[in-house]
Amino acid sequence: MSDSPYLSIVVPAYNEARRLPPTLTALVEFFRGFTRTYEVLIVVEQSTDGTLEIAAKQVAQQAHFQVVDNGPKRGKGHAVRSGMQRARGEIVFYMDADLSVPLAEVPAFLRHFEQTPKVDVLIGNRQHAMSRITRRQSPLREGMGKIFNRVLQTLALVDLRDTQCGFKAFRQAACREIFTRQKVEGFAFDVEVLLLAERLGYGVEDLPVEWINSPESKVEIVADSLRMLRDAWQIQRRLRHMRPELSPPPEVVPAKGPDAVRENG
Repeated sequence: MSDSPYLSIVVPAYNEARRLPPTLTALVEFFRGFTRTYEVLIVVEQSTDGTLEIAAKQVAQQAHFQVVDNGPKRGKGHAVRSGMQRARGEIVFYMDADLSVPLAEVPAFLRHFEQTPKVDVLIGNRQHAMSRITRRQSPLREGMGKIFNRVLQTLALVDLRDTQCGFKAFRQAACREIFTRQKVEGFAFDVEVLLLAERLGYGVEDLPVEWINSPESKVEIVADSLRMLRDAWQIQRRLRHMRPELSPPPEVVPAKGPDAVRENG
């Protein structure tokens, strides 16, 4: 895969007409000084505010940016999966459309991959002692997040302190194997991804990050937390009997230009 880029960034988006444009500007600026090959995939679920058209217009002149029309809204897990399966980079990130974890954290993750060959998956950890919380979540939202992760640990589902930070990175092999198996459409997909990584024998570590909370989060605190716990338990039961054999590499998805691409898978 000699024509594959070094770095891929996947950004899922739904009704992000207001928050996505500054993120796209930040991505363009970030890559001006980037010396290695890259691609950016903006995966847009069918929105009511023109997100797809706005994104396609803004990056029309950016050869390494691709806007993917991902069809009707099915959930963040589906949007991320679509982008991660399309991504061709040696290292593949997914991150939130509001850049709650700034792009300035990307180089530290890349260095850690280069310095630690045994690590296949890196996740941002807002609970890390060295993380910098520039703008906090509300006490209720922050408390529910901690309870959610504590319950996961108590039930021996995931032994990590912050499963839901929307800033995660994967080596290509891990990305391929995990996201060809990932099924959850909603917010619990993060837990599924980490359980799959563990079941497949990949090395997972977390790193401190800067966190700038967006007050426009689309997570419904109580209802989504309960749904995520239910989904996490079902995921664990499903994966308990999964055979961990790795699959042969799939065919490479051809690179696309900056125009919007229809993708309903």
